Amino acid sequence: MAASDISSPASTSTPIPSDALIIVPVRNTVLFPDVIIPITIARATSIAAAQQAVREQRPIGILLQRDPETNDPGPDGLYRVGTTANIVRYITGADDTHHLVCQGVQRMRVLDYLPGTPFLAARVLQIPEPTTTSPEIEARFLNLQRQALEAAQLLPQVPQELIAALQGTTSPATLADLATSYMDIKPSEKQDILETIDLVARMDKVSRHLAERLEVLRISKEIGQQTKASFDERQREAILREQMATIQRQLGEGDGKAAEVTELTAAIAKANMPPEAEAHAKKELRRYERMPEAAGEAGMVRTYLDWLIELPWALPEEKPIDIKEARRILDADHFGLEKIKSRIIEYLAVRKLAPQGKAPILCFVGPPGVGKTSLGQSIARAMNRPFVRVSLGGVHDEAEIRGHRRTYIGALPGNIIQAIKKAGSRNCVMMLDEIDKMGRGVQGDPSAAMLEVLDPEQNGTFRDNYLGVPFDLSRVVFIATANMLDQIPGPLLDRMELISLAGYTEDEKLEIAQRYLVRRQLEANGLSTEQAEIEPEALRLIIRSYTREAGVRNLEREIGKVLRNVAVQIAEGSTSHVTIAPKDIATVLGQPRFEGEIAQRTSIPGVATGLAWTPVGGDILFIEASRVPGKGGMILTGQLGDVMRESVQAAMTLVKSRASQLGIDPQAFEKSDIHVHVPAGATPKDGPSAGVAMFTALTSLLTNRTVRSDTAMTGEISLRGLVLPVGGIKEKVVAAAAAGLKRVMLPARNKRDYDDIPAGARAKLEFIWLERVDEAIAAALEAAKTTPAAAE
Repeated sequence: MAASDISSPASTSTPIPSDALIIVPVRNTVLFPDVIIPITIARATSIAAAQQAVREQRPIGILLQRDPETNDPGPDGLYRVGTTANIVRYITGADDTHHLVCQGVQRMRVLDYLPGTPFLAARVLQIPEPTTTSPEIEARFLNLQRQALEAAQLLPQVPQELIAALQGTTSPATLADLATSYMDIKPSEKQDILETIDLVARMDKVSRHLAERLEVLRISKEIGQQTKASFDERQREAILREQMATIQRQLGEGDGKAAEVTELTAAIAKANMPPEAEAHAKKELRRYERMPEAAGEAGMVRTYLDWLIELPWALPEEKPIDIKEARRILDADHFGLEKIKSRIIEYLAVRKLAPQGKAPILCFVGPPGVGKTSLGQSIARAMNRPFVRVSLGGVHDEAEIRGHRRTYIGALPGNIIQAIKKAGSRNCVMMLDEIDKMGRGVQGDPSAAMLEVLDPEQNGTFRDNYLGVPFDLSRVVFIATANMLDQIPGPLLDRMELISLAGYTEDEKLEIAQRYLVRRQLEANGLSTEQAEIEPEALRLIIRSYTREAGVRNLEREIGKVLRNVAVQIAEGSTSHVTIAPKDIATVLGQPRFEGEIAQRTSIPGVATGLAWTPVGGDILFIEASRVPGKGGMILTGQLGDVMRESVQAAMTLVKSRASQLGIDPQAFEKSDIHVHVPAGATPKDGPSAGVAMFTALTSLLTNRTVRSDTAMTGEISLRGLVLPVGGIKEKVVAAAAAGLKRVMLPARNKRDYDDIPAGARAKLEFIWLERVDEAIAAALEAAKTTPAAAE
């Protein structure tokens, strides 16, 4: 009969022939003869079948279904052999669940199913149990009884009734069925035993399954006993510790510190401290052990011990430095900076050949955005060491370097020891960022505390106020960064080797943008190279007209603005690929913020182009001089510092002393006032390096000869007419090349700085080396105009 024919709920009045048996399919349950088990039924057909059987007081047939996942099994989905059972009790729960308590009577085999019934009903063949006996069966019976009793005794919380039933059973068939019913095996294996009619074969199968279960139960019991013994031991220790803690509380000696002290003792032993530090840690531990838990100092001592334990006292095994790999890392991370990278390679080579030697402390000096911090990270990668950064900007308390004494509440070690702990290694690479930004306050001078940190002769026994014991900093690779050297105290500056990083030229910025900045901003804005690209000329326009800096930080910001505009277009779906051309830059970034310096130069007498150094790189400086009727006075404007004012005075005196040689009427000084102005009046300016430009501008004004518009100059002057050397030559020359100038006039004594000038800047400029101011006048001034000077 098809499954669909029996799936509908049964009618309560449907007659079933007396020689047929109502069938109830079950999942994962096998009923054996003489065994009572509960069965839960939920299918409508099963409920109807059970209710009709109860109503007619007739037995039912319990059959195991082959697939437990099937909801409405048909005849083909049930095993053929099952058990005839009597319904001892029918229970309906409050939640509308139906339960049967059934007692197995006899094995049966389904012959055929009845058609047209609302639930399963079949004609069956009752299978009688074999009653034969023999010594072979008797021996198996005794062995099976022994196995079943042993298994029952190994089970947790076994009912005594089961043991009594096993002991009181005299029928081998009943014993086999009873043992199988309570055995933890698969339903399919139980069904196999149910279908085994031959008594010897059945008992052998049951005995085999019992032997396997007995082995599992013995092992489980053994594991349980071991676990219980271990638990009992821990419980005993816990009780003893609780008793000891109670005694200590009564005596006011603490609250269960034994385990904590034991743990701390083991941690101190594993920390590999130097003898002095280990002895001090053990002394503090003994103090802590004697302190009451409620003592205010107990927490402070515990925190102190934690710091001592967690610091990396032991020196890890240092990996050998691969110079070729270090060179590759530096080239991959930074474009240009060849001399800087060469000096770093030298530094790494020395560390490789003499790892125990005292390496110099490197200090990268340069304007913001030129790559000082990233160079330190590259060095750490090249040395295979952890990198940690300590920001010194705004530090004005000595304790931030050397730590607070433990007598203060909330005391902590200084930034150096904290960084060592953070790095987790005593040979880390530590970047001391913005070392020139440290201040001095009423709490002391932190730069003085840095002297011990950065002195290779002293830092092997650096003593932090909080720790109170020496800590070896000699294996730490210190790298400092600074923007301006004049703010670093002399003794501290003397302990460092300076490596200067000047600004980048326009070509270098273009290469850096193409290699690093564009790719980084594409990733930051969720774009790919297939979606957006910027033409080189567009990048050059951003560099030239929208940024004026020594580094590339603002350049990266402007590139980010351009790509964010592209991201909006991509996100809106208006386009799938955008190429940024020079004509598109103004639409996104607005009108150019900076115009070329050449456009600001005018061909009138009295205007000279100087070169200046600023904290953010070199710059162009214009010196303007004008003459008005007066009585020989001098007016200086443009926020000039004292040194620059003195340079103007020296230049004026030098012009007066050489008036006859220069062809200037001496009476002009008595009848005129000279006004010297340096544009960008809101920016303070100072320094002696504008002396040559001041002298040239005054000479140009008084001789009515214009200064060449393609020439810039720098240099200090003396009253003897000598041109003295100045600093910042590299930055100044780079600024001149970026401004589109063709010639620069520099002090002859600055020729030593020529090799530091980038090759790109050297190729663009003509260099004129000055010994005296006369050479500057000859090289800078054009021929005299025909109009009189007074007309100016």
